[in-house]
Amino acid sequence: MDLEHNFEIARVAEFILSHGFTRVALQFPDELLRDSMRVVKALRRELNSSVKLYVMADTTYGSCCVDEVGAAHVNAECVIHYGHTCLSPTSTIPALFIFGKASISTSDCARSLLKYGLECGKPVLVLFGLEYAHAIPEIKSALLSDASCLSGSVSTSEHLFADASCSFISPSGTFGPANQPGSIDRRVENECLDEENSQNYKIGGLSWRLPQGRTMEDYSLFWIGLDNPAFSNVVLTFNSCEIVRYDAKEDRLIIDLSQQKKILRRRYYLVEKAKDANMIGVLVGTLGAAGYLHMIHQMTELITKAGKKSYTFVMGKPNPAKLANFPELDVFIHVSCAQTALLDSKEFLAPVITPFEAMLALDRGSQWTGAYQMDFGDLISSTPSVANKQSEEARFSFIQGGYVEDLDLHDNDEVEKDEILALVNVTEKALQVRDEDTRSLTKTVAKSGAEYFASRSYHGLDINGTDPVPAKFLTGRSGKASGYKDENTHR
Repeated sequence: MDLEHNFEIARVAEFILSHGFTRVALQFPDELLRDSMRVVKALRRELNSSVKLYVMADTTYGSCCVDEVGAAHVNAECVIHYGHTCLSPTSTIPALFIFGKASISTSDCARSLLKYGLECGKPVLVLFGLEYAHAIPEIKSALLSDASCLSGSVSTSEHLFADASCSFISPSGTFGPANQPGSIDRRVENECLDEENSQNYKIGGLSWRLPQGRTMEDYSLFWIGLDNPAFSNVVLTFNSCEIVRYDAKEDRLIIDLSQQKKILRRRYYLVEKAKDANMIGVLVGTLGAAGYLHMIHQMTELITKAGKKSYTFVMGKPNPAKLANFPELDVFIHVSCAQTALLDSKEFLAPVITPFEAMLALDRGSQWTGAYQMDFGDLISSTPSVANKQSEEARFSFIQGGYVEDLDLHDNDEVEKDEILALVNVTEKALQVRDEDTRSLTKTVAKSGAEYFASRSYHGLDINGTDPVPAKFLTGRSGKASGYKDENTHR
């Protein structure tokens, strides 16, 4: 591996020196940790002795996001992020992203792209993993060369390439002008939302603009890269488009993506299951992505207005064992970046859904049209209709196989009193309204964690000392594990 070329040593050093940073955090994913010390040594040769470098590994949350918590521990002034990234905007610290340069046969990729464009009969939108951004100019050149060999029978204007020009994020915009090379062009974000601006699209660090009069459904998507969370994000967001994937490692085009399309049907099932939830956990999966705190408040407000109980958890890299410690919760809402929010919860005790799915499940006035959003930043400005008036009509539950009536909004005051009473009288059995005939109309009431605890058969040791005292206490072993005092050390 060409260290200088792949890790862009000269560019990183110039960036640090030009901004006058003296404390810099270098964030590496697990697969690049083996090269971290070589990168540090190469950077130190380019930097002066006043610049201190700190290597960050084993991030608290997904490695695709900037670990602002880890950077704050060493008072870092900026983060240099290496490897795969979701390019989620940061909250407090600037970051420079080094995507890396994965190997790819540009000539083979161009031939596959040209052949697919001829067969599909539609214009092609080319999307790619950021690690292949360096090869896009060569692919464009090879595509133009191959098309000219066909005597002009193919127009390269029917191939639209996304752009991945931004690699520097500054939350406050204080490090140079907005149009500085390598920084986010915030002029586009501040434009008026007119008809022309509605043709702009962004996803996973990629951006493109469709010609006037064109929609995404008019294009076939050609993804260059691996089958990873970034690709899953594209498949779900643009599920109405035909999508193929070019595997750069195996140099082949994969057309059958039926397994990826099944993900959408699985997510619809989880939305239906979340509608019957009484206690919901808000799982915080990021402490750095801009707007995460606002989204947490929005989710808790949505849950409360839907007549359900919410609990908030800050948990790095959730797994089935961690979430199983809270069996009273019926569903979790994972507030995270677009590429880590989607968890396959088949092995989890309770489903894990995204904020977009939570709004579909808890807002009685919403219907799923097939559109899907992974980035919670797109949901912050949306206002659920449940905040105005919740439908008093009974709802049909596909999970229970019958009609259920959710809690009305005007009952919220009474629910709060019941929750306080449950906390005081934690030993009382929770009131549950049930009917032997599951087809009849029942009313679901949100329960609290204290009520759930009261209904459990085992509550742990009694702190009041009423548990029966054993007749005899036994003394355990003493000493070290390598040789306890009661063991025979002679062999």
